Amino acid sequence: MKLSINKGELQTGLSRLQSIVEKRNSMPILANVLIEATKGKGKQPGGLQLAATDLEVGIQSNHEADVKTAGGVTVSAKKLFEIVRELPDEDIHLEATANAYLEIQCARSNFTLAGTSTEEYPTLPSFTPEKTASVAAPTLGLMIERTMYAASVDETRYNLNGVYFEVLDEPGRIRMVATDGHRLATVDRTLSDDSLGLDNGVIIPRKGLGELKKLIDEDDADEIDLAFEGNNGLARKGAVTLVMRLIEGDFPNYSQVLPKKIEKNVVIPSEELSKALRRVALLSSERSKAVKLEFSDGRLTISSNNPDLGDAREELDIDYAGEDLAIGFNAKYLLDALSTLKAKEVRFGLQNELAPAQFVPTDDDDTLAVVMPMRV
Repeated sequence: MKLSINKGELQTGLSRLQSIVEKRNSMPILANVLIEATKGKGKQPGGLQLAATDLEVGIQSNHEADVKTAGGVTVSAKKLFEIVRELPDEDIHLEATANAYLEIQCARSNFTLAGTSTEEYPTLPSFTPEKTASVAAPTLGLMIERTMYAASVDETRYNLNGVYFEVLDEPGRIRMVATDGHRLATVDRTLSDDSLGLDNGVIIPRKGLGELKKLIDEDDADEIDLAFEGNNGLARKGAVTLVMRLIEGDFPNYSQVLPKKIEKNVVIPSEELSKALRRVALLSSERSKAVKLEFSDGRLTISSNNPDLGDAREELDIDYAGEDLAIGFNAKYLLDALSTLKAKEVRFGLQNELAPAQFVPTDDDDTLAVVMPMRV
């Protein structure tokens, strides 16, 4: 393998792999990046392909390069990225030797990295989907952002360690749902392209969604092609393909948690509520982060009490009329929902002190955050 490539192009490709490469020692080769160069044939352009996998999530990308000799090698993804990042802004020359070393030359800098042959690298999870659907990158990014925070991090509840993705009965309508048993988040959106062909919902793992969100956040992201088949999910953005193994198992019947009847809706400025919650939570229990919200005519009182530290109390003026209501919450769950919704105002929906409460942005009825109450 022998080629030349633009420094910025190579650095961008390597940076995408850093959070995927396996850092544990169970399979040391998973800490490597697979580098393969191909020469063009006919109308098929050649170039450099970078790939990495942790056996659950895999990413590969194609990059323009001047390939003199085809071939491949695998080397430490972290070390190669660190080297490339520090090199001057000139073309980088890569050459793989017969004993699986990678020689890196740029301007007057020269490095040699020990590697392994490509045959030793595990096969990346891959499939060729029959159906793909294009989703606007900002739409998909918003859906991920407003749901992923509520996914469980408890490995024993593996079916909650991701976000549930389903196609609704309405044409082109999709939904993402996440819950950890204490809170729940849902977002609905309409696709212009209704060709996903999903008969049942799928659970996309948190790590895969995190990598997808990074792709979406890149400057040139416009549309993302999505596809699901069997136990695999695929997302493609231009020359970058992300493949992930879906979580097997049944997602719980989340509709049972959605509040059926909201008797009281209170519109509250998000920033004002968030700041008050953060202040009052300073004296809440370190473990439970419990705060009490008391609704009365025209007023919301937020309070916390910690026998070892003291107590805190703050009042907000709100448009509320009706019976007094006191309800307890984990302040962190409320703050997570508010910060993720990024709405100027939210409708705080309440039923009673034992029923889940919900937040809905006043400018987006298709987004919902549900938080379970707690005893205070």
